[in-house]
Amino acid sequence: MPEDEAKPAEAPKLTDETPIETQHRLALKGKTLDYKVTAGRLPLKNDKGEIEANVFYVAYTLQPDKDAKKKRPLTFSFNGGPGSSSVWLHLGALGPQRVKMTPDGMMPPAPYELVANPSGWLEETDLVFIDPVGTGYSRAATKELGEKFWGVKGDIESMGEFIRLYLTRNERWTSPLFLVGESYGTTRAAGLAGHLIDHGIAFNGILLISSILNFQTAVFAKGNDQPNVLYLPTYCATAWYHGKLGSRFMDLGQALKAAEEYALGPYAALLAKGDQITEGERSGAIKKLHELTGLDPAYIDNVDLRIEINTFCKELLRSEKRTVGRLDSRFKGLDANVAGELPGFDPSMAAIRPPYTAMFNDYVRTKLGYKTDEPYLILGGGFEKWEWGSAIEGHPDTSEALRQAFVKNPHMKLFVASGYYDLATPYFATQYTLNHMGLDPTLRGNVSTADFEAGHMMYIHEECLTKLKGEAGKFILGA
Repeated sequence: MPEDEAKPAEAPKLTDETPIETQHRLALKGKTLDYKVTAGRLPLKNDKGEIEANVFYVAYTLQPDKDAKKKRPLTFSFNGGPGSSSVWLHLGALGPQRVKMTPDGMMPPAPYELVANPSGWLEETDLVFIDPVGTGYSRAATKELGEKFWGVKGDIESMGEFIRLYLTRNERWTSPLFLVGESYGTTRAAGLAGHLIDHGIAFNGILLISSILNFQTAVFAKGNDQPNVLYLPTYCATAWYHGKLGSRFMDLGQALKAAEEYALGPYAALLAKGDQITEGERSGAIKKLHELTGLDPAYIDNVDLRIEINTFCKELLRSEKRTVGRLDSRFKGLDANVAGELPGFDPSMAAIRPPYTAMFNDYVRTKLGYKTDEPYLILGGGFEKWEWGSAIEGHPDTSEALRQAFVKNPHMKLFVASGYYDLATPYFATQYTLNHMGLDPTLRGNVSTADFEAGHMMYIHEECLTKLKGEAGKFILGA
């Protein structure tokens, strides 16, 4: 190489940094919580002791005496994506501070606020919010090394190593242990439960919020009619919420019951017939789907009775020149191209991203004292490709790993929370997966569920946040 030719800059080497600790106090009705917050990065090392990635975390520890601390429950929390940081559960539901939205969860005007969260979980459990590699402040040493972590298997293994290291460095091996994941984080949580039980780490309980374990239930593809069946009740809930079902149903419960019965019964049977369906059966199905979804019969006919999520979001309110949200179908969006086939954006994501981004960046620097010029990757931007595994294995599915964890640890409990207006991980698809896990009858009592009249992030709705706190608190204390 010529001496005057510039050499490529080497990537900065990762270090095993010292975490930042701060002391805080939260005043609740009739109670005061003193707690410590630890913000930092733990190293993931190879067999040679070289740091391949650093994982950023924020841990909340109530300040009891040392012996009591070891007996307190410890909950590891993360969101999904893949590619999402843990900010949503952190500053939306579980942490002692939360982003202030409108009471129904809509976007408030700027400047945004961070307020005390009386529905946080710190009373019941210490909390550790983890950003997987490629999200938040978590970084791989190089892009090539990052590919080791950016896939179903590598993600589970790296998060498992983080949990092992956290338990070791903080001397929490004797604490009751819990996992809480949201969205793809539920895929991760189920996989982790199965992975870590084989490494000697058993959980008292797993909490899944807006769950997806088996992707066959959510991937719209030719030859896979399962999503069309399992999304139908959420289409019905959305149409009911936006007043598109007329007076056919007295309330949401009646509408959902009708949709569920039709979905698993006549609708599934008709779709299974494929080209063998008769004209009479087709006409009857179009009429029934119109009654349950409010969609134009001509549209239902044109899509061959198979309503795909993104076209539904565009079609339901087309006459009003509006779309509905994917994460939360209560939200309305306004597209530039009203005549288009697909929504231009998800109005439910657009409403929450600015407040959460602003508040986390302010909070981590000014209140937690963790200062860096690196961007905090809220959602996306940390990697280009996610390795889903071999196509021979079919759709990604971690429900079997969860079943194996139950078999090997029959004391483990499972809690699943779902939103009726969630079009990303529909509640009926979650029920279907739970009902097809093949759990032994003696273990089925270990599973409990709760449904909420909100969307994917049901906790942005204040009434649902309070309900989630109550359900989760009972679950943690009981498990």
